[in-house]
Amino acid sequence: MADASIVVVLVLVAATATAAVATRDPARQALVLSVLGVVLAVLFTVLQAPDVGLSQLAVGAALTPLLIMLSVRKLRRRARTRDRDGDG
Repeated sequence: MADASIVVVLVLVAATATAAVATRDPARQALVLSVLGVVLAVLFTVLQAPDVGLSQLAVGAALTPLLIMLSVRKLRRRARTRDRDGDG
């Protein structure tokens, strides 16, 4: 039973990672990256490494996507300001 759960989670990791690579919009990519972080945390927990899973959950599912979203937001604001001011 443990082997089957590992295979299922590995397939989920592969599918989520493929979705993260295939997504073009940075905001959507951050969301998919967050889901990938959760799936990786589950994988680490299934592989009996709960401490690594908790670290992955904090960094991969929360912190990294948050930083990406804040960066995207700032870049989009800066682009709107340039377009409005005509600095072009």
